Amino acid sequence: MRTFGRIIKWALALLVVAIIAAGIWIRLSPPELLRVAVNYAAKIVCSNVFVAGRQIDDVLATDVQAPDNPIFWFMQAKVDEGGGTVETSVASLFGKGVAVDRQGVGCAVVPDGDIEKAIDHIGPSTSLPPPASDVLWPEGARVEGDDRIAAILDDAVMTGPGMRAVVVVKDGRIIGERYGAGFTAESRLIGWSMTKTVNAALIGRMIREKILTHDLTGLFADWAGDERAEISLDDMLSMSPGVEFNEDYGAVADVTRMLFLEPDMAAFAASKPAVAKPGERFNYSSGTAVMIARIWQNAFVDPAKALDFPVKALFDPLGMRSAVFETDARGTYVGSSYLYANARDWARFGLFLAQRGVWNGRSLLPIGYVDWMASPNPASMTQWGVPEYGRGQVWLHGPRGNTPEDQHSDTGFDLPDDAYWMLGHDGQTTVIIPSEGLVVVRLGLTPSAAGYKPQAMAEALVMALR
Repeated sequence: MRTFGRIIKWALALLVVAIIAAGIWIRLSPPELLRVAVNYAAKIVCSNVFVAGRQIDDVLATDVQAPDNPIFWFMQAKVDEGGGTVETSVASLFGKGVAVDRQGVGCAVVPDGDIEKAIDHIGPSTSLPPPASDVLWPEGARVEGDDRIAAILDDAVMTGPGMRAVVVVKDGRIIGERYGAGFTAESRLIGWSMTKTVNAALIGRMIREKILTHDLTGLFADWAGDERAEISLDDMLSMSPGVEFNEDYGAVADVTRMLFLEPDMAAFAASKPAVAKPGERFNYSSGTAVMIARIWQNAFVDPAKALDFPVKALFDPLGMRSAVFETDARGTYVGSSYLYANARDWARFGLFLAQRGVWNGRSLLPIGYVDWMASPNPASMTQWGVPEYGRGQVWLHGPRGNTPEDQHSDTGFDLPDDAYWMLGHDGQTTVIIPSEGLVVVRLGLTPSAAGYKPQAMAEALVMALR
């Protein structure tokens, strides 16, 4: 028995040593998944505290999450309000995530720890006066509701779990809106991949000014001399450049590596090799969207003017006073993901598209550009025999939710043929239906596992307003 007891003691001692050694190793050289987790948490907390004005405890409890990943139960964050920084770790022991807020361009994760380089990039904030409270939206802030849609917007099944904002625009006016607990018409909310469509509109602004062209090639110096040199701007906008990029959010894939481990996101995405001929293969890629932002920024000789461009060219003309477009740590706008704006300003952008790029009688985009954006990309043909993506960073159908893979996402819904969508992670959607004069913005925290499909609300609104 003594021998057995000694064996147990030694075994326990070795286990303790192994646990301590593993802890030291994780602390000194954290694995990539842990680094992704802490940097993701730092970025989410930073943007929600400094850009959206929310409380850290609420953000940690609700927004810092991933399905079936318990690591976020132990995530802790420290906010330095004076310095504009956030540091995160797991249980105050493992990993270290850092993000920093900058004037006009929001928060950036700083995976290399070089805060000085990250804060070297600042952009303008809007100088527009507050909208007049007695003037109807979009010129002012006054909204007149429509009783025909009140019951739809009051139906929690229609608006979906985790809803934070719904805004309905009909014939150029907001006719109904609802906000989740703790959120208001002034709350800035992330659009996630709806940002891609705004990024495409900025390209359109530059095409109208004859700074860029649809058929532009030779997009990056590092692409010269290989097959990537033939990739056109149109190939990029249609998500068909033929460049490798893994958009799987389930692990440390290209998209999570780019967003949370790379200070220069565009350089990382541009380093990927060609895997198909341009225009032949549809591959939905946040890396492509970030490269698109880098392309239009590179068209400016002065980097500061590039940082000024979104506000001067788009947000101020549309009256999007709340919009904050965030850059990475090297000053590239994260055109895939990181635009914050209140729901009414997201609705302004949706109305701008519904009006085919015209605002207050002024055409801000090339004639026909918005119709081109929503025209089908043949390379995106699905197994159901219809294309799913447009040529200019929009979806032609609503989100699939958790429906079976053999069922088309819009099956069972009666929506007009000209409906198209801006879609973002965790339930961010805007549907634009030009033939009905209708725009419906729905923002929230609704993981795809919830199975929510906003097509039902859009269909009900179309029927009620006819």
